Amino acid sequence: MSPSKERLLDRVDRAFGQSLAAVEGLWRSQGPVIVEMAQTVAAAFKAHRRLYLFGNGGSAADAQHLAAECINRFQMERAPLPAIALTVDTSVLTSIANDYDFNDVFLKQIQALGEAGDVALGLSTSGRSENVLRALRWAREHGLHTLGFAGRDKTDMDIYCDRILHVPSPVTARVQEGHIAAGHVLCELMEVLLFGTDGRRPEASDPGAV
Repeated sequence: MSPSKERLLDRVDRAFGQSLAAVEGLWRSQGPVIVEMAQTVAAAFKAHRRLYLFGNGGSAADAQHLAAECINRFQMERAPLPAIALTVDTSVLTSIANDYDFNDVFLKQIQALGEAGDVALGLSTSGRSENVLRALRWAREHGLHTLGFAGRDKTDMDIYCDRILHVPSPVTARVQEGHIAAGHVLCELMEVLLFGTDGRRPEASDPGAV
């Protein structure tokens, strides 16, 4: 028997209520963390360093989404920013998973591409994804700035991140919604830090020019 329209509307109400509560909790508790993350990434871009993003499933899609916002644009007309999602090269991903271990798919890419001063941003709704943890651990040990988007619980991911954002919800879908909301705010702040409020590229004589 199919559920009634009223029951379906109850689910709609519950889902949106959970989402609003998670985002509001994120806003109330994690604003300073997002500012600090934006400052870290903006400083790295100013120093001609790169941002690497990675996660699994929906978090992989979010990594790609945020990389696109950096490379193309978010809200401003401005120069492209060097962000790379480590979730898109199927030959690299499948060769590492086949020859070694799926838990190494992000680690080996960070080892190959990452340099001290770059930024590694790992996304995991549980905070326990082993392939994300391995990459963050190596990155931190080798001089990269490490950032994390996680769920409500503290895990080993906290140990390996210089700064970590926690979405206060036990529901995976709500955590993912919090991640992309925070990611959009992060992109907005980075653009303001790098290009001012009008999107004009800094002058070449500016020592902070990108």
